[in-house]
Amino acid sequence: MSLTEYILLAASSLFVIVDPLATAPAFLAMTPNNTPEQRLRTARLACGTAAVVLLAFSVAGKVIFKIFGITMPAFQIAASIVLLIIALDMLRVQRSRVQETREEKQAGTEKDDIAITPLAIPMLAGPGAISTTVLLQNEARDVPQHIALYGCIVAVAAVSYLIFRLAVRGARWLNPIAMSIAVRVMGLLLAAVAIQFMLNGIKAFHAELILPVIR
Repeated sequence: MSLTEYILLAASSLFVIVDPLATAPAFLAMTPNNTPEQRLRTARLACGTAAVVLLAFSVAGKVIFKIFGITMPAFQIAASIVLLIIALDMLRVQRSRVQETREEKQAGTEKDDIAITPLAIPMLAGPGAISTTVLLQNEARDVPQHIALYGCIVAVAAVSYLIFRLAVRGARWLNPIAMSIAVRVMGLLLAAVAIQFMLNGIKAFHAELILPVIR
């Protein structure tokens, strides 16, 4: 995989799974009494926190697996199932409970500050986003691709903040019909990415565990 292909894969996968378009309405609903300036401050802190969390897992993901004795093929297959569940919910234009639950959203409406939880974690940097980050880190083959992954994480966080900013300013393009179309298209792309990660996991499992036993 070339550097350009990797950047396209990483950027599109992270944007789809972080899904700021679907998170923006929930963000507004949880901050009904905040001023635009307060909402923007919350958005900045949430997007920054999400970026730090994903960067941390992109660096330390494999170390964590070694500590708990988890093989990468096992994680690839498990993570692909999580991503597929989220993708199916997106195709039905539903916010997946993997990303947020009604209880978390309700708790957010009752909190004075929602930036860290539940907005940054788990709504932006939830299990799906963390899993995708670790999988992409495993796909990186050299230093430029690792650097590209870090850049994509920061870029997705920046774009998420821009979308929140537009939502706060009342951008008309964030209408239900446009969002439904965008979410369905992103859900289809995420489903394809999830299946590809699953195939990669099965291939790695066969190469690392099955073939050595046969030989």
